[in-house]
Amino acid sequence: MQVTSYNPQELGDVLIMVLGADTPKQSVIQKGNVVQIKDEQQKVIGYNFFDVAQQLNLQSTDNGQVFLDEAQIATLNNILQNNDFEPDLQVESTPKLVVGDVKEIKSHPDSDHLHVCQIELDNGQMAQIVCGAPNIAVGQKVVVAKVGAMMPSGQIIFAGVLRGVDSAGMVCSARELGLENAPQKRGILVLDNNYSTGSAIDLVKLNQAYQ
Repeated sequence: MQVTSYNPQELGDVLIMVLGADTPKQSVIQKGNVVQIKDEQQKVIGYNFFDVAQQLNLQSTDNGQVFLDEAQIATLNNILQNNDFEPDLQVESTPKLVVGDVKEIKSHPDSDHLHVCQIELDNGQMAQIVCGAPNIAVGQKVVVAKVGAMMPSGQIIFAGVLRGVDSAGMVCSARELGLENAPQKRGILVLDNNYSTGSAIDLVKLNQAYQ
C-alpha cells in the first residue's frame, strides 16, 4: 500500500507518503529534507518529503490524495537514495474508489447488525468487506473504497479485522464521500445500475449526478 497526499494550505510544501498503519511505538529518522517513519518492527510505514513541489511539479491548488507518475516516483527514489534511504517506491495508479457489485451478504457471526459482504470489483476481483449499513442488499451497485484509498475527510482505508472477520475496504455512504446534501443518517449510497462494475468513481461527477 502506498498513499500519497499533499495539502500546502495546511502543511506547507510537505508531501506525505503512507506505507502502513500507525503503531503505538514509532521511530523517526531525518536526513536532509526526508523524514522516514518506522514501526516497532522497524518496518517503514511512511515518509515526509519537504520542499519538493518544484521538483515534482506539484501545484498549490493540490489538496488531498495525489497519484504520482513514473517520473515523479523516480525523482522521489533519487531523493531517498541521495539521503541513504532505500529507493523502493513504486507507481500507484490503480483507482481506489470504484463501483462494486454486492454478490453475497451473510450475518456477522459476532454481531447483530454487521454484515459480511462479498463484493465484485474490477476484473472480477472479489473483496470481503464488513458493513453495518442497514440498507445494503445483494444486487446493488455501490461505491467501494479499496485498501489504500484516502477519503475526503483524510481517513485512509486499511485492511482490518472487525470482530474477528477480515475486511478489505469500505462500502461508502454519501456523507463519507463528501457529497453535497448527503443525508445525515446511516446507510450506504446505492448507485444506478448503469454504472459499470470496477469503474473508477469521479467524485465531482458523482456529486453532480446525485443532486
